Amino acid sequence: MARVTVEDCIDKVDNRFELVLLASHRARLISQGAAITIDRDNDKNPVVALREIADETLSPDDLKEDLIHSLQKHVEVDEPEPDPASLVADAASTTAAADEDEDLPETITFDRMSEEELLAGIEGLVPPEKSDDY
Repeated sequence: MARVTVEDCIDKVDNRFELVLLASHRARLISQGAAITIDRDNDKNPVVALREIADETLSPDDLKEDLIHSLQKHVEVDEPEPDPASLVADAASTTAAADEDEDLPETITFDRMSEEELLAGIEGLVPPEKSDDY
């Protein structure tokens, strides 16, 4: 019965390997308690997952995104970069507050370096000479 279901899915997902990945991911979700979108008809979870893909009750693209998200260990969050003008204003207000109160520690400033300057500095580094001690 599953062979017929796989043949029904091939026109929805072109690559058989990707179909197996998506169906196995969906079957795991079903076994973890996710609601199914079709009648079970006494089928096991992998067959139900294939039937859901074949009947297009679930989008293969949505399943693929969910699979990718479940495999990610670190998700980068795109946070907006602060406005340089607001950073200057914050630094000025911090410096003014430090001038008013002598008990506060000095404001630490860091040198800024562009990416090009950093790469030029790295390229200029010379590796240490090899010695016989190792």
